[in-house]
Amino acid sequence: MINRERILNEFYELVQVDSETKHEEAISVVLKQKFGELGLQVVEDDTREVTGHGSGNLICTLEATPGHEAAPAVFFTGHMDTVVPGNGIKPRLDDDGFIRSDGTTILGSDDKAGLAAMFEAIRVLKEQNIAHGKLLFVITAGEESHLIGSRSMKPGTFQADYGYALDCNGSIGEMCTQGPTHAQIKIKIYGKAAHAGVSPESGISAIQVASKAISRMPLGRVDHETTANIGRFEGGTETNVVCDYVYITAEARSLKDDKLAVQVDKMRKAFEETAEEFGARVEFDSHVIYPAYHFDNDSQVVRVAFQALEQIGLKGSTFKSGGGSDVNMFNGLGIPSINLSVGYEDIHTTKERIKADDIVKLTEFVVAIIQESVKEKKA
Repeated sequence: MINRERILNEFYELVQVDSETKHEEAISVVLKQKFGELGLQVVEDDTREVTGHGSGNLICTLEATPGHEAAPAVFFTGHMDTVVPGNGIKPRLDDDGFIRSDGTTILGSDDKAGLAAMFEAIRVLKEQNIAHGKLLFVITAGEESHLIGSRSMKPGTFQADYGYALDCNGSIGEMCTQGPTHAQIKIKIYGKAAHAGVSPESGISAIQVASKAISRMPLGRVDHETTANIGRFEGGTETNVVCDYVYITAEARSLKDDKLAVQVDKMRKAFEETAEEFGARVEFDSHVIYPAYHFDNDSQVVRVAFQALEQIGLKGSTFKSGGGSDVNMFNGLGIPSINLSVGYEDIHTTKERIKADDIVKLTEFVVAIIQESVKEKKA
């Protein structure tokens, strides 16, 4: 069913197009041409103006085959950008069956393995006259820049009943069905400067306030569903000056919205109460950058995936993640979606690798999902 040589050659082609995050111009041109040549309607949204990246997000539509217009509209998503160092990638297939770079760059299987699987799946549908409902392929820019592409996408940019990201670590058949909500936090503490040797009692050390506040709040692994971290702490000038200003960045994550709210409130109170004790002033700003999602195995988006895996003889399993992805944003836009494991390993490093067989298996999985979705009714 899958043309192994063709898909591997396409993967090699894609990873050799430079596309480090913020610089997606070249890969965007290639992707638009490829989807267009396959007969899809290709639209680039207007988020480029908001993000400052080299491309907007691409929404590529393949209309349903005649007689299957009533089937659920399904979308598949991946991202076009890579992390650094991602220029001048030279892929090679080693004797152990893994594809790697030459060791001076990443490989780019995150997420060009997913993109290659999409293209091959479309070709297989057409060559074998496989019936399908309306399909959308949503390719985001800036995923590696804190999901800026999908975060900038407007509600209603595309319509689908459910969908799948091809952008997760793990073995083919593993599916992330639960992801966290994430609060980004910025804190400014204003103390009072004074000479540290002559009159330290006249000052209020913002560093001391910040340190005591941080010692009073739960951090790290708060519980099995919640984490929190202080990521950056800066302030002060010379050792003979009582520091009058500190700037802190932090985050909190939880698989449950109510737990996130509780954690952020504890962090806020620790800073505010400590500042009051010392006579300092604090500005605490927190906002949620993406929502949580959670799907049970009997939900349509998960059930269809399990049925597809059974069709191709693979075992499926689900897991929860503490990290965010474009899936969080699409669920926030009201489109049920989960993240499928691609099989890549050691991503974001020069040791990144992926089994050639896994790119083929991923494509089989995508085709099987499309076949199973035709049997479904719209939710």
